[in-house]
Amino acid sequence: MAGLLDPLVVKDTTLRNRIVMPPMQSGRASFEGEVTGKLINFYVRRSAALGLPIVEHAYVSALGKIGPKQLGIYSDKLISGFEKLAEGIHSVGAPAVVQISHAGAVANKKVIGAIPVGPCGRDKTRMLEKSELYELAEDYALAADRAVKAGFDGVELHGAHGYLLNQFFTPLLNKRKDEFGGSLENRMRFPLLVVDKVRRRIGDRLLLYRLGADDLAPMGTQLDEAVVFAQRLEQTSVDIVDVSGGMCGSEPKQLQRINGYFIPQASAIKETVKVPVIGVGRIKEAEFADKLVREGRVDLAAVGRALWHDNLWPQKAIQILQRTQ
Repeated sequence: MAGLLDPLVVKDTTLRNRIVMPPMQSGRASFEGEVTGKLINFYVRRSAALGLPIVEHAYVSALGKIGPKQLGIYSDKLISGFEKLAEGIHSVGAPAVVQISHAGAVANKKVIGAIPVGPCGRDKTRMLEKSELYELAEDYALAADRAVKAGFDGVELHGAHGYLLNQFFTPLLNKRKDEFGGSLENRMRFPLLVVDKVRRRIGDRLLLYRLGADDLAPMGTQLDEAVVFAQRLEQTSVDIVDVSGGMCGSEPKQLQRINGYFIPQASAIKETVKVPVIGVGRIKEAEFADKLVREGRVDLAAVGRALWHDNLWPQKAIQILQRTQ
């Protein structure tokens, strides 16, 4: 079986190893969402030995912003900054992928200057009209187009952690009565519309989807639904499925002491799809990450906070594993 240090070819892109840096908001963009020198340095330092760095989520439209210094990709004026970021990541031998997102109902009203939008009307949230969904899907597509124009090798759609695509997928929040809500088929409809629009824009570039596979709530998304969704994502041209939590967020309190806490969900999904699957959740040791890959539980291991705190984590992991293998 392949290990953490073995390369992986996805379409025309070769990942030199199976170590992934998952998207983590750094707060290093400008207040307008522009790429800054600090942000470029943050990624270049951490990408020198990575297989796949995924740049933090960039909002696709003004209503989709969640924080004051969040990276943005909502306008053509931002492309030049992304060009410098892609060049920096490529200069150290790594492919460049950026996650694109819309915060939906969890957007910050003070930041966006409007009432946040979501699949349903709730306290302090306005329900999206059906016509707006097609406009939003086009916002995602235009954002993805900007990324590839800037030289990125692909994009990841953020469909986890309570963001807009996740809000449509989860039965906890999607109570719509039209064809975009209710049944599993209907709850997948808007995310799959976005996938289709983005794929048409980016051609053969990499398309990843971060899937909120488990809400950890009795009435929320269950793993069996996530498995069906992952299969549909594969059928509709997604190249890599990045498995994380849903409405429970990226760091569920009840799981924080468990190493690889979203690996069971990723492993179950991997058994049903042929595209590569990324696993995440408190992966801190090189040996553990390597074991997950060698046992076939995941194809790639995402190392988040350990890499945040130590930009040389990949180099150290390579040294450790080369000594023991």
